[in-house]
Amino acid sequence: MALRITDACINCGACEVECPNTAIYEGGMEWQWSKGTQLKTVELNGESFDATMPQAPYASDIFYIAKEKCTECVGFHEEPQCAAVCPVDCCVLDLDYPEDREKLLEKKIFLHGE
Repeated sequence: MALRITDACINCGACEVECPNTAIYEGGMEWQWSKGTQLKTVELNGESFDATMPQAPYASDIFYIAKEKCTECVGFHEEPQCAAVCPVDCCVLDLDYPEDREKLLEKKIFLHGE
């Protein structure tokens, strides 16, 4: 499942630089599918669009994780790096978006290729 950042975030930014999927963004910043990935276009729900098209931020005042890009670091590391470096333990599993290891690996391949 994706991770999320709780409102205990102190906006230190330690998590952002550790994310291999570039799924973590500063509050208020738009995110992009293409940032840090191989994607040029994305097809969702039968629609294709430019992967550089800005997406609305999930939070305005704290760092956030774009759940669509979060793979819990599967395929890169043994544990989620954002949670490993967070000084206040605010990077937690987002129980609203359950995904098993196989789905997370598929997402990693979708974002970066084999």
